[in-house]
Amino acid sequence: MNSTREAQTQENPQGGEVSVVLSGCAKDDAGTVFDVLRAAFVTDRASADAPQDVSGKRPTAWVATVDVTEERVVSGPVHLGAPVTLDVQGGYWAVERLRQGLAGAFAVRVVGTVSGDQEEEVRLRLASK
Repeated sequence: MNSTREAQTQENPQGGEVSVVLSGCAKDDAGTVFDVLRAAFVTDRASADAPQDVSGKRPTAWVATVDVTEERVVSGPVHLGAPVTLDVQGGYWAVERLRQGLAGAFAVRVVGTVSGDQEEEVRLRLASK
């Protein structure tokens, strides 16, 4: 018998949206990640919506919602100034599809997961290939 995760991974996408949060990285690297996400999938973050530095000592987080139901091909490896950590949340199938889409441009490593009945939250570490 399939577990919930295996069954959802094999299903046709239902709920193909994934929330993506980047923090603790340079704004240029955040912009690079969002550029790759826009190239690979449909996202709510416009190309003109470039990450900005925020003054003060509070941490900065940049957020996007990505629809992974329609995947496009990323042209190849993309350079980051430093590794970037992002937290993604969505259905099992959608999160895995996002991870695979990012793997065309970056070395992607899963560094943590929290699994639920219908969704999971995954921390990914992206680095240049």
